[in-house]
Amino acid sequence: MNRLALIIPLAMACSLPSMQSVPPDSGPPGLGGTEGGLSPLAAGGSVGNGAGGAFASSGELGSGGTAGSVVAPPPNTGGSSGYGGAGGGISGVPSGTFLSVSVGDTFACGVMTDGTVSCWGDNTNGQCTPPPGTFTSVSAGLQFACGVKTDGSIACWGNNFGGETAPPTGSFSSVSAGVEYACGLKTDGTIACWGGMPVPPGSADMSTPPTGTFLAVSVSGSYACGLGTDGSLVCWNATISLPAGTYVSLSAGDGYACAVKTDATVVCWGLWASPASGSSFESVSVGDMYACGVKIDGTITCWGDTFGAQDAPPPTGTFTSVSVGYTFACGLKADGGVACWDVPQPPGLCCP
Repeated sequence: MNRLALIIPLAMACSLPSMQSVPPDSGPPGLGGTEGGLSPLAAGGSVGNGAGGAFASSGELGSGGTAGSVVAPPPNTGGSSGYGGAGGGISGVPSGTFLSVSVGDTFACGVMTDGTVSCWGDNTNGQCTPPPGTFTSVSAGLQFACGVKTDGSIACWGNNFGGETAPPTGSFSSVSAGVEYACGLKTDGTIACWGGMPVPPGSADMSTPPTGTFLAVSVSGSYACGLGTDGSLVCWNATISLPAGTYVSLSAGDGYACAVKTDATVVCWGLWASPASGSSFESVSVGDMYACGVKIDGTITCWGDTFGAQDAPPPTGTFTSVSVGYTFACGLKADGGVACWDVPQPPGLCCP
């Protein structure tokens, strides 16, 4: 989950048509450009979260006007750099082995092999202070995170500006955190969402998820997408033109979204979509205008806008998953270690 979608002026936001879904294999996929169709929505065209509508990141003023605090565990050998260079706020990932990792805005969380959650990075709103207990998965959003506990319930922590840390009861298999909105996939395959989805004034509220059964759900800054049990895609709260085909996984970013097809190719669509090169992908993760995928051989490849800066390539090695945030990305190595690297930033929109 990331934040660029909320910085887009309201003039760029499109009106909301009815929710669209595309059946599998009904035609050729569309890639990006002006025909991509994904126009993330901005609530009033402003960035609002905390005092003065400013985002909190390490070293900046956050909610309530207090300086951002940082949780910086000792670096893990074989891990990697933090993000943002000097003053970036992350000195390394926690030591130990992980089952999963999720990168949010300026922090990250991972499920350790003992089931506990460990977080690192900006802790301005308590997003790096998970509750005790054991978890099966975790998702880091803007300034909050949610995890599925071993009993199937969801626990959320951090900022609660729009009700994002008040999940519903029930039994869940996965969760995805956005800006002030989150969705969980229930064990019966249905989707439940909570918190506040940004909606332009005068537009219909389309934050309610669709009915039906799903295999996965992914939440971005101002829209969400689900992968149906038939392999089709459906998105809500956005003007969208979805690619046809049958898919096995998906990731909703702020600039665009990507999904892995059954033939192991990646299709990306949206306002700033950049197509992935090559094939043989197992999974994909999208940030703002930058995405990474894990290939079948375990290597990570990344693509997208580098804003004229030198690309920060992913580390070498064998990985099982990858998560792209706003300022950095992390990959879960085959041995359970976590390696992180910088993500190219648009001029004037990044932290120090």
